[in-house]
Amino acid sequence: MSRLQVFAEDDGTSALLDTSDATAIAAALGQIGVAFERWPLKPLDADSDILTVYADEVARLTAQGGYRSIDVARIAPDHPDRDALRGKFLSEHTHGEDEVRFFVAGEGLFTLHHDARVFTMLCCAGDLISVPAGMRHWFDMGAAPSFTAIRLFVNPDGWVAAFTGSDIATRFPRLEPA
Repeated sequence: MSRLQVFAEDDGTSALLDTSDATAIAAALGQIGVAFERWPLKPLDADSDILTVYADEVARLTAQGGYRSIDVARIAPDHPDRDALRGKFLSEHTHGEDEVRFFVAGEGLFTLHHDARVFTMLCCAGDLISVPAGMRHWFDMGAAPSFTAIRLFVNPDGWVAAFTGSDIATRFPRLEPA
């Protein structure tokens, strides 16, 4: 289940807000410029082309954001590089473009650092999140990652990060299995 928790940046233990209500999540994230939507999941089987199944939704986002590169990221608990992949995203960073993800399956924890607050957003299947360019954040896929997500980029090179050098990510909750 999707869950948003908001903390003061100096206290990763006492949540100022804790909600799983999609409307409340969208409102709270919208106040800091983050888009959040819940999309109905569509039936998929082993032979499904995810980008074809979600073609209408991807076309709408592409028209709105001018995305030129779209792919599907799949990470399973037995992925041989799971530890290295997890570590790549765990430090606070920014991007020169919006980070847009639609979770088709599984879950991942986006943590956003805005002003003096930290927003931990557990995204699950059916969640779309768009983190605006320049927002400090990090992502945790968990020790045994299991997710499939559509990723949209303006830059054809895909994911490009600028790390802040801050250790703030070490002071906030990580993704624990559901």
